[in-house]
Amino acid sequence: MDHSTSLLRLTFFLLGASLLVLVVRSAFRLPIDASLFDDAAGSCTRFSPWACRQQPSKPSKPPSHDHNSDVPRHPLDPLTVTEINLAAALLRAHPPFSESPSSLIIHSLALDEPEKPLVRAWQKANKAGLNTPLPARRVVAVVRFHGESHVLSIDLGPNGAIEALPVPASGYPTMTMDEQVALCAAPFADPAFNASIARRGVRITDVACLPISSGWYGPDEEGRRVIKVQCFSMEGTANFYMRPIEGLTLVLDMDTREVVHISDRGAGIPVPDAKNTDYRVHAGTGDDAKKKKRGAAQQASMEELGFEVKGHKVKWGGWEMHVKADARAGMVVSMAEVQGREVMYKGMASELFVPYMDPTEAWYFKTYMDAGEYGFGLQAMPLVPLNDCPRNAAYLDGVFVAGDGKPYVKENIICVFERYAGDVAWRHSEGPISGMDIRESRAKVTLVARMAASVANYDYIMDWEFQMDGLIRIKVGLSGILMVKGTPYSHMNQVRRNEEMYGTLLSENVIGVIHDHYVTFRLDMDVDGADNSFVKVEMARHNTAPGESPRKSYLKATRHVASTEKDAQVRLKLYEPSEFHLVNPTKKTRVGNPVGYKIVPGGTAASLLAPDDPAQKRGAFTNNQIWVTPYNKSEEWAGGLFVYQSKGEDTLATWSERDRPIENKDLVVWYTLGFHHVPCQEDFPIMPTVSASFDLKPVNFFESNPILKQRPVKENDLPVCAAASAAAA
Repeated sequence: MDHSTSLLRLTFFLLGASLLVLVVRSAFRLPIDASLFDDAAGSCTRFSPWACRQQPSKPSKPPSHDHNSDVPRHPLDPLTVTEINLAAALLRAHPPFSESPSSLIIHSLALDEPEKPLVRAWQKANKAGLNTPLPARRVVAVVRFHGESHVLSIDLGPNGAIEALPVPASGYPTMTMDEQVALCAAPFADPAFNASIARRGVRITDVACLPISSGWYGPDEEGRRVIKVQCFSMEGTANFYMRPIEGLTLVLDMDTREVVHISDRGAGIPVPDAKNTDYRVHAGTGDDAKKKKRGAAQQASMEELGFEVKGHKVKWGGWEMHVKADARAGMVVSMAEVQGREVMYKGMASELFVPYMDPTEAWYFKTYMDAGEYGFGLQAMPLVPLNDCPRNAAYLDGVFVAGDGKPYVKENIICVFERYAGDVAWRHSEGPISGMDIRESRAKVTLVARMAASVANYDYIMDWEFQMDGLIRIKVGLSGILMVKGTPYSHMNQVRRNEEMYGTLLSENVIGVIHDHYVTFRLDMDVDGADNSFVKVEMARHNTAPGESPRKSYLKATRHVASTEKDAQVRLKLYEPSEFHLVNPTKKTRVGNPVGYKIVPGGTAASLLAPDDPAQKRGAFTNNQIWVTPYNKSEEWAGGLFVYQSKGEDTLATWSERDRPIENKDLVVWYTLGFHHVPCQEDFPIMPTVSASFDLKPVNFFESNPILKQRPVKENDLPVCAAASAAAA
């Protein structure tokens, strides 16, 4: 093929890609960024599957809600479309950005939440029926301009003042979605990359690439924002993750989009076959799809909702809370009160750390920080009614900002629903021996707020579940698709004895690499007020004295109030059990116990990486399962404000080294939920959901069982749904 023919084909290809960008951005109501069309490296094509989708087969329905007219009604309401536009305009007019507004890249615009006393005072006045104005609205902006990062505070009031804030010593801001799109396409402008693809026998039009955060592995990586890109074959399947072009890794400069380095160590490793990798229903036959139908879910209709959603305020079963979407954290739950009493001021996922356990050239750097590098909320996707959420769900949208400062809306990314799953809230029956015919049982009905984020291959389902007895259950579900490694092996009998594979052979030429997931939650607890203390209730065997009792031993509980941060650091140990209470020492029950909540760990995992491993230095917030710090508004992100290529010097672990006093203070509890994942064949080609959770449970918070007077469920309380076979008849 001569040079002119190749150039002509490339030209037509880029024109088609540009048209696809226009269609896709229109469908998602995203602003058009002209820089995406500057060159081949910036084109939005099928090579950028995170942000680009195929044109829908039918016209998209109009948005269910016009957010252009939104106004904030609560001090913690997220920024509105109008406020985002105003903040972006103020930034563009502010020196030095005003010299070249088109060079300003906005990485985030988020509400600078008012101080807690102001919010509490507003809420108190609001409950008293007073028409009190909202506290002043301010914005925290993270931007880049001419290669430099800036953090600024913007006053949205009449003066529009902008104030510079401190910038972290290392690291870079969260990537924008526009950057992620452009970086996926950038390799195709490099002749050496195209030649590598040709040598593999893969058609360039079948290649999909993903941007992979590079971590930080020494001073050689300082001075420029870099990212690594790896690619896959899309031929014959939508599940391109199962067809890696193994060993081919590109290092790109994120600002210039130039290819800095190419590593190609995959000679002889075939691209895995597409057979059996597609997971979509319509990829099978019509008969198969019919067989997979199920009867209607046994859920209430919208007319029978047992909860109320107004704006971002949710009320249900004695609970009241504020729920919103955040570009970095995902879902944020604030101002949670039960029966009019404070429990939690603000709770959210602060960081997600996902290290892979393969030290080879193409894998060692895969140690993702999904919130701080990619934006957990930015990756949240619209929820699928009846499958992600039941029919009785109400939905909330998210309003985010693009790199050029224009707002866009992601619809239906949070759902709220009441759940009855057949569980028991409490029960007791008396047997014949007592002579009393008593059978008392109460059904457990709960309220769930849910968000799902698709961070490339992995899907995370985040649930905040509220129970009528005051318990809060925080659950993380993992699903989606494994990040796999290509291999020459198609059967285990080909593997040399004692050869390290770093994972499991899942299918022909496919290895599922071992990896961990850690989700660190920041829980700003205000248990019946802001002044709380952290109490370890340590349980240990106590031996009886000779002759004291026929028993030789018993379990004894000893309480220790943590005085400083280091006293409160917890590494869970099965054979050294403890309870972990957050109590308000100034509030007592009628018999004198301090009111409190306790953190109840569920199944979890702890990092086994060496403390001086560069990945673990950045993820040092996972060194303990529980941390307790005094409230500090600036300490929100466990991995630091700037996570991308950071060295790990601004993390929860470094803050806690100050060992500040925490007794009878406004406290923040940090809890890390962990998973070790050794892949198995059942994870191929898509994973069944695996979940883990922990609880925040009342402990002496109520005078007695708070749901004692809950009435039993009767036949007419729940709808009756016909079975699928009966409905078909």
